[in-house]
Formats: sequence, structure tokens, C-alpha cells
Amino acid sequence: MISCGVLPALPRLLAVSVLAAAALAGCKEKPAPAPAPAAPPPVQQPAEPAVTRDQAMAALLALPEVKAWSAEIEKRSHGKAHGAVIEDDPQPRMLNGRAYWQLSFVENRTDRVLRRESFLVARTGNDILVEDTETDSMLSLDDWRRGIHKIRLKSAD
Repeated sequence: MISCGVLPALPRLLAVSVLAAAALAGCKEKPAPAPAPAAPPPVQQPAEPAVTRDQAMAALLALPEVKAWSAEIEKRSHGKAHGAVIEDDPQPRMLNGRAYWQLSFVENRTDRVLRRESFLVARTGNDILVEDTETDSMLSLDDWRRGIHKIRLKSAD
């Protein structure tokens, strides 16, 4: 049998135990937050391929305008003159932080060489610029072509 003095102490003991358990539960260390997912590595663009001098010259000779000029020179001179691409300076020309081959398309005659147009061909990638001697600036290939088209239209009138 349980004595009368123990019975009132039992609810107190139970209450104290519950309070102690609640206090201990509140004191538990909070779990560390889960680490943030690792950021994916930055996607690196593949490096643009390097363009050799010979490749730059071939790119110019492949332009339809340059092909037409070459054919015109051959025809007009009856094969005595030829179109050619020459290197103006082996040192790269830096423009907006980019290196370019300095090349020109010329009419190569036995007694002289006549410059037709000056170009910059990027040493990486496929960018081609054309020198505008009237404004002393460089034109994109597309802008240059639009200008040539305008000249052809004017000369046809």
C-alpha cells in the first residue's frame, strides 16, 4: 500500500519531471543547417581557335568581293597582273583588346603594287574588319559590304 504522504508528492514529481524534460528538450543543440548546394562550376566557353597568318590570308581570298576583284584584275590585264593578299606588318594590331593580322588586298603588277583595300583579321575567331580611309576608322565586314553596295547602285545610275 501507498502511504498518504507519498501520494501528493507523486504529481509534483511527475510535474517536475515533465518540466525538466521540456527544459532539456529546449536546450538541445539545433542541428546545423544543411550546406547550400554547391554552385555548378562556371561554364567555360570553348576557346576560340587561333588563326594563323596563312588562314587569315585564305579567309580574305575566299571573300566574294576579293574573288571578283582578282578575276577583274586578271581579265583587265590579260593575265599580266594578279590580285594578292599581303601582310602589312607582322606585329599584331591591337584593337579593343583583340589582336589582328594586318593584311591588304593588292593589285600585283610587274612594275608596281596597288593597294585595293586594307583588312584586319582577328587572330582568334573569325572577325574581319575593313579600313575606311575616308574616316580613318574600321568597319565590320557587313558595314563595308553595305557601303560597297551603295557605291555600285550610285555608279549604275
